[in-house]
Amino acid sequence: METLAASLIAVLGTLLGAGLTHRFQVRATERTERFARDERARAERMDVYSAYAGALVNYRRALVDRWFREHEDGPGEEVTAARMNGYELRSVVQEALFRVQMVAPDDKLVELAREALHHIDQLHKAPDRDEMDARRDSTRARITGFVSAAKETL
Repeated sequence: METLAASLIAVLGTLLGAGLTHRFQVRATERTERFARDERARAERMDVYSAYAGALVNYRRALVDRWFREHEDGPGEEVTAARMNGYELRSVVQEALFRVQMVAPDDKLVELAREALHHIDQLHKAPDRDEMDARRDSTRARITGFVSAAKETL
């Protein structure tokens, strides 16, 4: 009888140990998967935010170039080419903005992204050099503001 009781306790102990080991392994696997998923999401957000900021900078540069060509060179093929380049880069920025909208965790960041684009859109409409310089500074600050806010979400 003692042998039977000892055997029963040994079997129950083995089953309990196997069950606990299984549970710990499942929890460890879930933790690892959650960490990997969160890290992939973080990396994707970083890629999206970086691509958007880069697209804004390129678009901004193109509109500044357009303004200088219009105001210093006058009408011509280079002005038309600069305008077309601006249109193409705006499409790139718009596409990047859509990606920001899909991955941003809050609407505040999306609003900062939209505001930066809106102000950059106005760059080439500056009536004179002083206003252009002010708009350049403002748009640079807005891009930096977006990047700083995006960094907080990473």
